[in-house]
Amino acid sequence: MDEQRETLQRIVSTLAIKNDEIHNFIDMLNHTIKNVQVNSSNAISELDEEFDGLYSILDEMKGSMANTIQQEEARKIQALQDQLSQCSNALESSEELLELAAQSLDIKDPVEFLKVEDIERMCIRQMLAARQIKDRVTMASAFRISLKPKVSDSMTHLMVDFALERRMLQAVKFLPVPKAPEIDLAACLIADNCITVSWRMPEEDSRIDHFVLEYRKTNFDGLPRVKDEQRWELIDYIKTTEYTLSGLKFDTKYMNFRVQACNKAVAGEYSDPVTLETKAFVFSLDSTSSHLNLKVEDTYVEWDPTGGKGQEKIKGKENKSRLHFTPDFPTSSLQAAQEDGEWGLRGQNPLLKSNRRSGAPSPKRTSVSTRSSARGSRDHFTGESYTVLGDTAFESGQHYWEVRAQKDCKSYSVGVTYRTLGKFDQLGKTNSSWCIHINNWLQTTFSAKHNNKTKTLDIPVPDRIGVYCDFDGGQLAFYNANSKELLHTFRTKFTQPLLPGFMIWCGGLTVSTGLQVPSAVKTLQKSENGLSGSTSSLNNIAQ
Repeated sequence: MDEQRETLQRIVSTLAIKNDEIHNFIDMLNHTIKNVQVNSSNAISELDEEFDGLYSILDEMKGSMANTIQQEEARKIQALQDQLSQCSNALESSEELLELAAQSLDIKDPVEFLKVEDIERMCIRQMLAARQIKDRVTMASAFRISLKPKVSDSMTHLMVDFALERRMLQAVKFLPVPKAPEIDLAACLIADNCITVSWRMPEEDSRIDHFVLEYRKTNFDGLPRVKDEQRWELIDYIKTTEYTLSGLKFDTKYMNFRVQACNKAVAGEYSDPVTLETKAFVFSLDSTSSHLNLKVEDTYVEWDPTGGKGQEKIKGKENKSRLHFTPDFPTSSLQAAQEDGEWGLRGQNPLLKSNRRSGAPSPKRTSVSTRSSARGSRDHFTGESYTVLGDTAFESGQHYWEVRAQKDCKSYSVGVTYRTLGKFDQLGKTNSSWCIHINNWLQTTFSAKHNNKTKTLDIPVPDRIGVYCDFDGGQLAFYNANSKELLHTFRTKFTQPLLPGFMIWCGGLTVSTGLQVPSAVKTLQKSENGLSGSTSSLNNIAQ
């Protein structure tokens, strides 16, 4: 009975859930119907606006072209009226001459009115009058005027043929949805933490207005996965078929890309997503074993003088083994800087002084943190080894990261080390660590260190240092990260996995990871490998 009741309850629960889903689906359908109605109204409104705009353009063109016809009409009429006026004047003048000539010709019997002795005189006057009439007729405007109209009455040169435009208008259709672009993998480029993505349309489409590029980081090869994926980042209004993303941090193994084409009204389907590999060395600073005087947050480490007050005291035997140790970090100056006198006299080990003041033996070390680092549990660095290591080791390949120190940083070291670095050891003072060291305490010194041997570097200290390590090639090189100028190169054969290492006193360091080996560094390394090891004297001595 109970089993049947339980089964019935499951069925009822399932049915209730299904009912909720149906209700939600009905609500969604109703909402979609409303959206269809609203969007249809918007589309009709936009269509009316487009045709109204087209009518306005046609009206404007009609007015302009009608004005041109009227101007041509006025010009032609004026020219013809001027010609008509000239002809009227010439005709009037000609009629006067004709009348005068007719009067002269009408004298038929001059002897009837004149005496015989006057006949000769009259003939002379008639000859003179006839010559005068001839000259006037010859010079009359009627003989010189053109009887051809200056302009024609044709206006056919101002006729408009709308046949082409009519066919174009009749061909007006709704904007088609653009086809999906195709990303050209062969044309894509990954270098210097920049990715250039190139694509093309499957066929020419003059209506394309712009493209939209979307990308997201992933640790999965192949097609994107829905689970545990980051959201797509969007770059809109790209006018070309290529785009470069710059200043990226490659903190994942891959990046997905997809592109869509957009015309004035609608966006097309996305292209098939592609996955590009983004190789880079990514690590964080390991706070679980860092010195307690260091405040560590992801890729930032800062000197914290109050953090060491809770650390354990060192046994007398350990103290004796530390008496001959020469620290890179000026403990005596730190003691003088302590206002409360807790660190003791100048030049003395602060932990030894603390023991003298208390008069009690050093207690055994107690565990401060139960967290385990990625390379296995180990003690915190202590004493003058103000050290923090990266949480990720590497044992092959080429890797690059950068370090920037605060301006008030008094002393710091940057390098690599094997996992075997002891909790009292300083970078560069063992045969299993390599570093460059900057000391800004009294005067600035810049040096390379390995196996407790030092080489002074007579070059300015850059504000940002690039670290390049070719594990298989046995090279550790330091660069000015801004100018890519080579600072120093260690050459050796690495036999164990390496960890990035940092030491700091008074100040802070910011580490930039997820960086590719810069192209300029690759070029310099090629030329450097072709030369003799001029920068490897320290390594030869150390080995």
